[in-house]
Amino acid sequence: MILRLIGYLFGVGALLAIAAAGGVAWYVNELAKDLPDYEVLNAYEPPVTTRIHAADGSLMAEYARERRLYLPIQAVPDMLKHAFISAEDKNFYSHKGIDPVGLTRAVLTNVRNYGTGRRSVGASTITQQVAKNFLLSSERSYDRKIKEAILSFRIEQAYSKDRILELYLNEIFFGLGAYGIAGASLAYYDKLVSELRLHEAAYLAALPKAPNNYHPFRQTERAIDRRNWVIDRMLANGYVTAEQAEDAKAKPLEVNPRRKSSLLFASEYFAEEVRREIVDRYGEDALYEGGLSVRTTLDPHLQQLARKSLIDGLVEYDTKRGYRGPVTQVDIGSDWGESVGEVDGLTDVPEWKLAVVLAAEAGQVSIGLQPERLVSGQLSEDRHTGRIALENMEWALKVVGDGNTRTERGADGVFEVGDVIFVEAIEGGDDEYLLRQKPQVAGALVAIDPHTGRVLAMSGGFSFADSQFNRATQAYRQPGSSFKPFVYAAALDNGYTPSSVVLDAPIRIDQGNALGIWEPKNYGGEYAGPSTLRLGIERSRNLMTVRLAKDMGMPLVAEYARRFGIYDDMLPVLSMSLGSGETTVMRMTAAYSVIANGGKRINPSLIDRIQDRYGKTIYKHEERICEACNATAWTDQEEPVLNDTREQVLDPMTAYQMTSMMEGVVQRGTATVVKDVGLPIAGKTGTTNDEKDAWFIGYSADLTVGVYVGFDTPRSMGRGSTGGGLAAPIFTEFMTRALGETNPVEFRVPGGIKLLPIDRKTGLLAEAGTEGVIMEAFKPGTSPPDVYSVIGFADDMIRGQLNVSPDANRAVLSGTGGLY
Repeated sequence: MILRLIGYLFGVGALLAIAAAGGVAWYVNELAKDLPDYEVLNAYEPPVTTRIHAADGSLMAEYARERRLYLPIQAVPDMLKHAFISAEDKNFYSHKGIDPVGLTRAVLTNVRNYGTGRRSVGASTITQQVAKNFLLSSERSYDRKIKEAILSFRIEQAYSKDRILELYLNEIFFGLGAYGIAGASLAYYDKLVSELRLHEAAYLAALPKAPNNYHPFRQTERAIDRRNWVIDRMLANGYVTAEQAEDAKAKPLEVNPRRKSSLLFASEYFAEEVRREIVDRYGEDALYEGGLSVRTTLDPHLQQLARKSLIDGLVEYDTKRGYRGPVTQVDIGSDWGESVGEVDGLTDVPEWKLAVVLAAEAGQVSIGLQPERLVSGQLSEDRHTGRIALENMEWALKVVGDGNTRTERGADGVFEVGDVIFVEAIEGGDDEYLLRQKPQVAGALVAIDPHTGRVLAMSGGFSFADSQFNRATQAYRQPGSSFKPFVYAAALDNGYTPSSVVLDAPIRIDQGNALGIWEPKNYGGEYAGPSTLRLGIERSRNLMTVRLAKDMGMPLVAEYARRFGIYDDMLPVLSMSLGSGETTVMRMTAAYSVIANGGKRINPSLIDRIQDRYGKTIYKHEERICEACNATAWTDQEEPVLNDTREQVLDPMTAYQMTSMMEGVVQRGTATVVKDVGLPIAGKTGTTNDEKDAWFIGYSADLTVGVYVGFDTPRSMGRGSTGGGLAAPIFTEFMTRALGETNPVEFRVPGGIKLLPIDRKTGLLAEAGTEGVIMEAFKPGTSPPDVYSVIGFADDMIRGQLNVSPDANRAVLSGTGGLY
């Protein structure tokens, strides 16, 4: 009976076991039907950071939704692998996807903790974490754990251990916005993974479990405990010696988060323009997830010079207009450092510091400098003070505000305790500072290689932190007289010569319909009578330009404006000949580059090359062809020649004539300040009505630079605020420093050009070496006129458009020396 009972129970038990096993098998099989395809791991392309580099390789900017740099397993140091294996899965290289020992330990722990309210612990291997992170959700359920186990077995069968570890190390989140081990190394230590030390590698390995729980600044003690636990695991697993472990555990975290200052200084405007171009070209996903490597045209040295030259010019203009008051007012209380520490400064103008006025006397102001902010985000407890002597803030005695201007005799009449101001340390001074003020006026500077179109430097304003609006590319302003060279180039390309004479006298033009009579004027209101084209450019004569454009016809001028890329579709009306249409600094500088390079069309480019995440070049700016440049060896062959297929938009001889005439602008005309560069420079000033815009665009033989100054909301900058007075000095400072001690490079004279002596005023042939005689450039088949004639005089007299009195007419005629 007993044996029968035992047999019966055994049979029932066996049947139940078989049924249970069958049920489990059915259950697992049902779960397995819905599993995702693990083979997608073959095509794994995680979101990767796009990096923007300067021409010399310096890092300018990074763009990413997940800050990740993909790192092959071969590039991961063994010490770092050992740290993660010790922290996450010590049997990684021996198990088949699931660690039975770890699983048993986790089950027993959870049984002991049942009912205590403690969170259950897991026993996920690295392979299981790969399955969960790549293929499953993060829900905490038995279904998900079983799916995870099944996928882990399959992944282990399909991939090597190193491939699995590579996927894991590149996918996991580390906190501080960093994904993947390479991104985490930069985010926490500003280092490559190969530069990490033991205690640093152990801390990174401690983070994936719960980055926020082990934050380096908010949870420092817990972070150190977790790091030390990882080091102990590495010791137990035989990866480090006891001495190495104790030395590493004795060290602080030493976290040094990567700051923005790690990026190339002064490149913000340039980088943002590149960012917009990439989005336009490839879309936002490619920028923020595609892992592109972008090599730009930016020259870091020239970029810093561009920034400083523009800032110097804007600040000089602004300080002459007076002091507008403090940045803000604070209650200094018991700790003035805390008070001023809450005020935002200009992060991209490091020369300027915020300070709070502690005391103001007639002859000086005592200040407290804003404390530095530590990597933890806390203000430093150090407090530094200084002084501003009256001679270092004398300009501020002129106080501007509420539409009124007053002049104070001492600093105590200008400043109050609690005023927050900008200051700049005086080099070599002992706690001595200059008073600074953020300028209201704006501007831009662009530098282009005229032969290739590569944009070497671009500053779009005083401070990118203050305003991201790029005045070099986004501000459409009237170029004023800086447009005139293209009117004159059209004339020289169509039968006129530099010695052609145009009447500089008042003119009345009936614009028809309801537009009424237009009476343009020269700047200053004077006129010079009959003058050569050269004098018209050198002295920037509006009336001559209008007559010349009228003589040629505005459709021709509009066509040349389109060819040079200044306007896409210029309205062919006479006022446009004076630069009344709106364009950008970038377009104008590129247009001048065409004249500088001998008439070849250029497309200004900020990008040299773009590579995808695999290193394949998907874009390059250089379009010229050089078939012999890739020769594998030198065998006395001919020197390689670049096949330049770019469109010739201007006769090379016309380009040189314009260059010669614009050299006169610098030597004798409206931009004589540019002579201080001390090298051959050609260029043109531009000033619009009411001095709302001031321009200077010029070039040497191999560098074109455009400068613009004006308020963002157009308004007068004041009488005398001309291109020659505001923009040209900025150009001069930049070019002087950019070209440095280089040997003078003369402008290249194309073959066929004849240089003949002419009288500057009459344009007639003269004897070389006499006063008022210059060497003028003439094309083959042209020469100075034998008979003196004035373009526009007779026609205006007939049409009644010469708006002068009979006495003034006689004055104009007398200016011809009786030749007309």
